Amino acid sequence: MRLANFILREIKPILAEWEAFAATRLPAAEKLTPLALRDHAEQILRAIAKDLDTTQTSSEQSAKSRGEVAKRIGAPETAAQTHGLLRAKSGFDINQMASEYRALRASVLRMWIDACAPQPPDADDIIRFNEAIDQALAESISYYSARTEQARDLFLGMLGHDMRTPLQTIQLTATHLAKMNAGQRVSDAATRLMKSGALMQSLLDDMVEFNRIALGVGLPVNRTHCDMGKLFEAEVAQLRAAYPQRRIELEVHGSAVGSWDGLYLQRLLGNLVTNAIKYGAQGTPVRVNLIGQAHDVVIEVHNQGSPIGPSMLESIFDPLRRGLQLDEPGRSDGSLGLGLHISREVAKAHGGDIEARSEQNETVFITRLPREPRL
Repeated sequence: MRLANFILREIKPILAEWEAFAATRLPAAEKLTPLALRDHAEQILRAIAKDLDTTQTSSEQSAKSRGEVAKRIGAPETAAQTHGLLRAKSGFDINQMASEYRALRASVLRMWIDACAPQPPDADDIIRFNEAIDQALAESISYYSARTEQARDLFLGMLGHDMRTPLQTIQLTATHLAKMNAGQRVSDAATRLMKSGALMQSLLDDMVEFNRIALGVGLPVNRTHCDMGKLFEAEVAQLRAAYPQRRIELEVHGSAVGSWDGLYLQRLLGNLVTNAIKYGAQGTPVRVNLIGQAHDVVIEVHNQGSPIGPSMLESIFDPLRRGLQLDEPGRSDGSLGLGLHISREVAKAHGGDIEARSEQNETVFITRLPREPRL
């Protein structure tokens, strides 16, 4: 008996075994009805039977085995995709959902082999069935992951929003204490509190911006006509105060006037200079060159030190990446590893780009921004 025919003929007992196994996936399955436990299982099985009954070339089979099945534009969600989405909503973890497919594979093959006896089962059907199960599992995992990532991003967004008010209260209280003539101990405590608040604010800003990017909202760029040179002078002054042990040099060549979001540009420079301070050789300066060109302004941030390897250079702007130095004991800086990623997004939001070059004893980050929005 061919496997496709067996699945359609015995679909009720197969579904009963699916439901019985799904009920053991606790605690998520505890409150689900039998119908919810069988969620889309029948549609998945019918799709698999249809696939088994469809003629398939060797090239199509090879593509399927590599997960390269083409999806038609505008095609509705498959039953397996919807199953993954609903399992995520129901509280199943990804291992529990994957185990449903393992159990389904085992029960269908066992029941079919028993039904075929004493004749041997068709080997091609077994291969095709395993491919179909793997394809359905991949579709479920894809939608499950998308759902959980969306929930995480929404949670981070709400957390970032709700943390701003108590953090502002802490910072205002610390500022008030610092202005009081209450003795050196109180003054020192207030200074530590302000520094910690500033670090928390930086982390919170990174998290909020990363969350906006992850949700596809993008950065809310508010362009005004401004002088990038003056903006950077103010930012460098703050960086010098924050890192008095390092020399930070700024040179402006040509006009740096254009239409940008000044706060985001200062954020971009702050991230790049901070990165250069962290990973550059101690005792060497960080140089910032601002070069005005006909239609663009180029920002160069140089630091001396060991070069960055080619493999790390390729992914240095990816989120949640950190330099190798931070893997060493005692080198953690309390950052989220989002600074360079956010800098790249700021450049992109302004229609520009950013790249990193590293050779011999110097690393340079080069940002190119158009003076006016590109149409």
